[in-house]
Amino acid sequence: MSAAGKKFMLELPLKIILTEDGASNFISHKKKLLRFRLADNIDEYGISLNRFSPQSIQSMILLDYISKIEISMTEFVSARQEVMDLSKVVVYSLLYKQFDRDMYSAVIQCDCVRKYNRANPAHLIDEKTKMNDRQLRLTLASQGAVIDQTRKLILSPVWQSIMGNKDYSAEEKNIYLLMTEKFLNRLGLMNWYIITLFHKADGFNEMLIAIRNLLGSYMDKSKVAEYISVMIMELALNSENTNIRKEARNMYQGVEDIDSLIFDPDIRSKIVKELQRKHELVFLSWKLGGGTSSIGKQGRLQITLYNKDDEFQEVKENIEAKKTADTRKKTLIDFYRELPEGQEGTDLGLYYLSYLDDACKKVNVKFESLVNQFSTSDLTVINLIFNF
Repeated sequence: MSAAGKKFMLELPLKIILTEDGASNFISHKKKLLRFRLADNIDEYGISLNRFSPQSIQSMILLDYISKIEISMTEFVSARQEVMDLSKVVVYSLLYKQFDRDMYSAVIQCDCVRKYNRANPAHLIDEKTKMNDRQLRLTLASQGAVIDQTRKLILSPVWQSIMGNKDYSAEEKNIYLLMTEKFLNRLGLMNWYIITLFHKADGFNEMLIAIRNLLGSYMDKSKVAEYISVMIMELALNSENTNIRKEARNMYQGVEDIDSLIFDPDIRSKIVKELQRKHELVFLSWKLGGGTSSIGKQGRLQITLYNKDDEFQEVKENIEAKKTADTRKKTLIDFYRELPEGQEGTDLGLYYLSYLDDACKKVNVKFESLVNQFSTSDLTVINLIFNF
């Protein structure tokens, strides 16, 4: 879980699709947007990055500037850690945002807030309450001491619980201590406004308990990030090896033991170069939420992986909308079970999938896997859908 914080800069060919707010921000700063044809055959506007800091991606996600991230490469094995780090940054960012929303929902249900609303019907604090960031910053500017004190009140019992848990290793304890602090550090201004407004009110302790309980819940949910990163890396490597095997049969016709070829470093390198020349790529994307106006979908993450060439000739319309007779839908576990016997990574993929599914169920994260296969084009599209 700490890997994303170890490397200050990551190097991956990112296409970042911006939300309306994100596009407006970049345009207002005289930044030219690029037009991309994405793997789903849709044109979108955004920016491209080849070297970036994880923090910059996280900041844009927290500001609702990013709707989708896509990378496409011939081979993923050399960028394994970078891809996993990027995946964890995306998942953590989504969790931070969802934590902020869930916390607001929790604190406005506390008795002290309800009592305030009954006494101040003209100035209700509820799910419809809106204050702009400038106004909130001005209000909170003099509340630094209260915020620091409240932060300690929230974290102290949580940290004691973590340190006293004999099931955690020393490394896990450090990770969870850091994680709880990060969730509070990324808390939105509106939540801090409510906390400072009621920190002297009768019943404020109820609010503290609600926050601690939610923090514990999200600390558990954060464990899923590691499983997701491992799962998508396994899927990417499986797709990569499928392409390499296919090209190896073309380049070395008559050789029966293809595996002996593709696991020879020199031969594999030659095959990869040929795939790069042909623009045979594996595409991986993260689609974030359903937009700020999509009720109930803000905590949604859809990860899609598929093989196709760089010219997009195999699919003529949107993958998600296409419904044809040659499309078969199945779960990811069905897909793995139907792979040819002995194909590299099959058992490992099922192993990871099982752990990911169990991890999601334990922390109440809804997880669905779906595979679409288009037999006329040999195109396989794998979707992993999470609702946090």
